[in-house]
Amino acid sequence: MTDTTRPAVAGTAPWRVDDGPGRILELITTGEARTRTAIAQVTGLSRSTVGHRLDTLFAAGLVRESDTIIPSRGRPSRALQLDHQAGLIIGVDIGEERTRMAITDLDATILAERVERLALGEGPDVLLDTITATVRGMIEQAGLGGKPVAGIGFGLPAPVDYEAGRVLGWSIMSGWDDYDIRGHLRRTWQVPILIDNDVNLLTLAEHRRYWHDQQHLLYIKAGTGVGSGMVIGGQVNRGAQGAAGDIGHARISGFGDPQCRCGNRGCLESLIGGWALARDLRSQRHGAGHDARDVIAQVKRGDSAAVGALRTAGRVLGEAVAYATSLLNPDIIVLGGALSTIGDHLMAGVREVIYQRALPLATRQLQIVPTNYKSRAGIAGAAYLVRDHILNPATLDASLASGRSPLERPAEELPAR
Repeated sequence: MTDTTRPAVAGTAPWRVDDGPGRILELITTGEARTRTAIAQVTGLSRSTVGHRLDTLFAAGLVRESDTIIPSRGRPSRALQLDHQAGLIIGVDIGEERTRMAITDLDATILAERVERLALGEGPDVLLDTITATVRGMIEQAGLGGKPVAGIGFGLPAPVDYEAGRVLGWSIMSGWDDYDIRGHLRRTWQVPILIDNDVNLLTLAEHRRYWHDQQHLLYIKAGTGVGSGMVIGGQVNRGAQGAAGDIGHARISGFGDPQCRCGNRGCLESLIGGWALARDLRSQRHGAGHDARDVIAQVKRGDSAAVGALRTAGRVLGEAVAYATSLLNPDIIVLGGALSTIGDHLMAGVREVIYQRALPLATRQLQIVPTNYKSRAGIAGAAYLVRDHILNPATLDASLASGRSPLERPAEELPAR
């Protein structure tokens, strides 16, 4: 018979893989069981075993008793909760024009934040060193040096091999292809470092914060570039090599074959990306813009050509999303990105075509909604990515069983560069 127990940290009882401290913490963070009695009822563990598991979590600084009193048949109990202040998460959202850096707690609440114009063209060495120095300065200025760092979440505007943590293939991040980002950062940060495509982080943030009770979500980002992310069965789906959701470079027939930034022709992005709309408006002598921000400014000024271009873009985008709707059958479609923030011009076209083209069964209960975020979704997604990793029951149990803390030493003790 296979031994399903693991050695526990000193002073606690051995635990099975499926009922260790990680599972207990999961019950607490999801709200499924928030008292000792409820945990024992859900897991079938004895109260003494539950007590041992909780002692391990208390000792690791991950759980505390809240001020909330939960009534029961016996003596009322204080609710247990994740101690959000037990550690820090570093979130970095690299964009085409701006990079947002933030320090959050374990609940993805921002404690310190900075936005900088960092040029992707400077290359990974320069950019990563700048980010490292900036983040260290933020931690010091915010007085957070005594807090342990739990991990780093990185979002990149490029295809990412999630397991390897590397940019692979063509992207706007010239010079980053196959660069060891994780290895570079680990010169300073000996913590879990998770790197993902920026749209996957937007998708994760939207799902975890607003739609966690829905199992299937499709997120569409329409900005200077175009991309999508998918939640399937409650988890972000990245595909076999991390290329899932690259809808911006799918060819859309019937709308011409303009040149795309990737080198191909007729890509969705080459038709409706912010840079493509600006290109078309320039060719019509309606403005001299170059990206989504310029198009948005024209729409805000009431430029009829820009408004018409955005509405047409919505219908073209709707063609692509209609295919995805029939294929994936999501509960929710969330439309985000800069171009979605200006009235209902883009949304109206998307809705119109999806309900015309997609299967009736796929649209019967479908919700199509704008994003709830404005500017911090990437940072929130980076924080949730790290939180999901370090609090994963198997990951947490392995850490605790080896006698290691799941949180790194205080930030003030990090080595100098």
